[in-house]
Amino acid sequence: MGLLAALASCALLAAACAPSSPKLAPKGGVERGIASWYGPGFHGRLTASGEVYDMHALTAAHPSLPFGSMVEVTNLDNGRRVRVRINDRGPFLKNRVIDLSYAAAETIEMIGAGTARVQLALLGTAPVEPVRYTVQVGAFQDQVRAEELAAQLGSLFPAVEVRSDGAWHRVQIGEYTVRELADDLRRRLHREGFSALVVALR
Repeated sequence: MGLLAALASCALLAAACAPSSPKLAPKGGVERGIASWYGPGFHGRLTASGEVYDMHALTAAHPSLPFGSMVEVTNLDNGRRVRVRINDRGPFLKNRVIDLSYAAAETIEMIGAGTARVQLALLGTAPVEPVRYTVQVGAFQDQVRAEELAAQLGSLFPAVEVRSDGAWHRVQIGEYTVRELADDLRRRLHREGFSALVVALR
């Protein structure tokens, strides 16, 4: 087990035993190995933490560090560094220590090579807020189409909303703190003929 993984285990054990809110994990852990990156093929999919993967955000996957951990990644071949937040699990290949987002890999100039020798420095773990889940049935740039789908769903399901961020109008149903309940609704939607996926609300 690498030093970072050991520190992570200690942090998780302490958190499990402590009655108070989570505290920062010990800083200063260092781990070396091979980094890889993942990008367009995974963009928009759910990560292991429940977040939607954004290839343009500075995030990464690590086999064991708690979600929310901040890690400084140094490319040992060129000295370039980037700070990333752990929000996914992986990589699962021998000698691979971290899987970077496209943006993080681009920052340390390893896109072309695909992999790089890196050093990881654990900066700490920020307390992670409880994840809330919703079931998304569609995402449209045309608000009228989103409202039409919401009206159709509203006759079958309660708590249908259109959530907009300016560019996209997302048709979503309900809010859950338990992922399994959201999955139950997703399966019911599939049986009714609707495409749906569970996404995390932040």
